[in-house]
This record gives sequence, structure tokens and C-alpha cells, in this order.
Amino acid sequence: MRIVFAGTPEFAASHLDALIQAGFEVCSVWTQPDKPGKRGTQPVPSAVKRLASRHNISVYQPARIDRVAIKRLSSLQPDIMAVVAYGQILPKAALQIPTYGCINVHASILPRWRGAAPIQRAIQAGDDTTGITIMQMDPGLDTGDILTVERCSLEKQDTSASLMQKLSLLGPKTLIKTLRLISSGAVKPIKQSDTGATYARKLTKQEAAIDWSLTAIEIERNIRMLNPSPVAFTWLNSLRVKLWQAECCNMKRVTDAVAGEILGLQKDGLFIACGTGVLKITALQIPIGKGKILSATDLHNSRRDLFVQREILQATAN
Repeated sequence: MRIVFAGTPEFAASHLDALIQAGFEVCSVWTQPDKPGKRGTQPVPSAVKRLASRHNISVYQPARIDRVAIKRLSSLQPDIMAVVAYGQILPKAALQIPTYGCINVHASILPRWRGAAPIQRAIQAGDDTTGITIMQMDPGLDTGDILTVERCSLEKQDTSASLMQKLSLLGPKTLIKTLRLISSGAVKPIKQSDTGATYARKLTKQEAAIDWSLTAIEIERNIRMLNPSPVAFTWLNSLRVKLWQAECCNMKRVTDAVAGEILGLQKDGLFIACGTGVLKITALQIPIGKGKILSATDLHNSRRDLFVQREILQATAN
């Protein structure tokens, strides 16, 4: 089976590596163009390109899937195209070229969380289950027939980073299973229902600014959703504070406390009043000194002068 693989980030690279290790014939790898380097440095290739280059697999990096790209895909005569977090929409003409069409590895249980950020939105919504869906691609947005599904638990402490790691292990196994089913003619596509469909919109940098009028539960989920990127933050006067870890707590809220008000700093956490409830910050980062991530104990021992009771955290700088 001749496979064209399309993907870009580390999540996609884990799938490409599994295909290579399993002995599949990957005849070409498609990935996004190299990112511009910072301050005049060399352009940065994607994780998928770096892996493909190490295995001497030809790499193609079209800025968009135009007529030239479609002609190139046709010349490869692929049996199938496997798409994992590629970052471009394939036009209908491309979907029709491979013998078995194009399949996509999607990081949710479709039809829940169609779209760009299924991992992050599942955390934000408080889902307790997620997983991998392998889908036959069609011109719609994650609306194609479902080929295989594998589920995994979404724990209350999972961040986008930890959940991505779980799915980076589950996805490759599911992809290989699906390719073998397709090759043997044993796959049984299931038409995807629109009932229960939700849309996982792409994260924006604006979402990283914490709105303290939300509930403690909502803010705690947002902090996990935004870890490791773009990272939740708040302002303490002119100090931009990144929030890496938090938990809801049972501390009784002062009746006249406003949202974002510091209620206290103890060795186990920084306690903040929210729109409803109290949030305990257990790991944060401030742009002072080496700028390392500080535990609550570190904060209590060295920065008590900054995080004093009655100070107000805000979404914008004073």
C-alpha cells in the first residue's frame, strides 16, 4: 500500500514514525512550509519534515493545495493519503486521487469536537472521555464516515500537554489498525451523524487572559486547556503573571471580595476570589529574575511582598 502522509507538528510525527516502524511504504510526506526563524536565524522545519528527512523520504511543502499540488499528488499514484494535523484543507479534487481516498486522524470522538482544537475544547468543557477517530475525509469539516474509534479517559488533572501525549500513543496504533482493515477489505465505514456535533474553534491569544468573573471551575479548566500554549496569564498591576497549575478549593470566600482579589498566600497555594468560588494557584511564572516556574512554596518563601492580600488580579495591565 503506497501511502502519502500529510502532517506537521509533533503529534503528526508520532504517527509517521509508527508507519515507518511498522514497515508501511510511505512514498511521500507533505507538510507545512518551514516557519521563519527568529531574528534572522534559519527557517525552522516541522517535526514531520525532520523525521521524514532522517528516513530519506521525499518531502513536499506547498503553501496551498493548488493545481500544481494536485497534479503532483496524482503523479505519486498513492493507494491512500493519511492526514494528521496537516494544517491545510484538502480540496475535493485531492480527496478523489488515492485509490482508497484520504483518511484523517482526529483527536476526539466525532461528531463531538469537529474542528481545529478538539483537545483543548474537551478540557474546557469538562469532558471525562475523549479519544481518536479515524475518518474517511470528505469536503466537509470533519464530517466524513467513521472508520475506527478508540477511547481514552480525560482525567481532571489533564492539561493539553498531557492529553496530547496520551493521544500521541493511542493515535498511531489506531491508524495502523485502520490501514490494515482497509488493506484487507474488512473496514466498515459508519455514516457520521450531525446529532451531538460540536465545534472546536481554534484557540486565540486573547483567550489566554483570565477573566476572573468566571467560576473557579471554568478558570481552572481554562488554565489546563492553555497549558502548554499559549499559557493562561493575568496582570498584577504592571506584572504579567503566567498561570500554569491551579485547583478549585473549599476556602470560604470573603463576602465583599471582588473577582480577582487575592485572599491569601500559603505554602500550598495562592488563593484568588472568582466570580463564583475560590481558585488555588499552585504553579505560576513571573517575569522577575530567571523567570522560572514557581511552586506555591517558592512563591510563599520569596515573593510574599508581591502577592499580598486585597491586591486585585486583572485581565489587562493597570
